[in-house]
Amino acid sequence: MSEEKRQLLRHFLAALAYRTQKAIRGAPADFDHFRSGPGVRTPAELLCHMTSVLGYARTCFIGGTYRPEPLSSLQDEIQRFHEMLESLADHLENRSPLLEGMTEERLLQGPFSDAMTHAGQIALLRRLAGAPVPRWPARA
Repeated sequence: MSEEKRQLLRHFLAALAYRTQKAIRGAPADFDHFRSGPGVRTPAELLCHMTSVLGYARTCFIGGTYRPEPLSSLQDEIQRFHEMLESLADHLENRSPLLEGMTEERLLQGPFSDAMTHAGQIALLRRLAGAPVPRWPARA
């Protein structure tokens, strides 16, 4: 994996962390269980799924499988999500080889982009819950 591609993937993970935190920071206390309709994941369920998707990406470096069980609180899900991001960033920084058949492009187009899509869904759920993500900087 080229150093340039690894830097781009690390930058993408940092953007994912930022976008996810922006969508969650300052949310109402009951936001973690907000359900906009039948069969729609809650923010806590989305974050667990995002960690699962990124855990799959990590298996592309270390092998095995990753299927996390839901945690009891959104704060616990956030912590586990950031730990997964850090683990992936470490694999990229330490030049861990990808398993056969996986490429940088497939990581970006698959699990990384999937997780970013869900960060956007969390932001949309904030708006539907009546607590939209604040704009920054504030517009006059």
